[in-house]
Amino acid sequence: QANLVESGGGSVQAGDSLTLSCAFFAYPGTRPYMAWFRQAPGKQREGVAVISPGGKDTYYADNVKGRFTISRDNSKKILYLQMNNLNPDDTAVYRCAADARYKDSRDLNAPEFEFQYWGQGTQVTVAS
Repeated sequence: QANLVESGGGSVQAGDSLTLSCAFFAYPGTRPYMAWFRQAPGKQREGVAVISPGGKDTYYADNVKGRFTISRDNSKKILYLQMNNLNPDDTAVYRCAADARYKDSRDLNAPEFEFQYWGQGTQVTVAS
């Protein structure tokens, strides 16, 4: 199973910025569709953003639109999530996911099996 490894989480103050990375060196293919999901304590997992293999098409959850940016560097096999103007509601474990099948905005609500590969997650904590 491919390893997706997230990094970049941490504890910040409201209004701060943070950039998460997800290395997909071991992905057994070329360019997968990729996404970021998050799960806060006591809450269901929610989709944050989805990106197409070439990076041209991106989709965002309404509650992060305009604050978060998903991007990727396929030459380095790294996925990014730039998060600006963070607030306490953004506190969660963030996980990246990858899959070879077509994805779009509907996959922000996708069940876990729709993405074949998942990272272990990185914690983001935003204090008020």
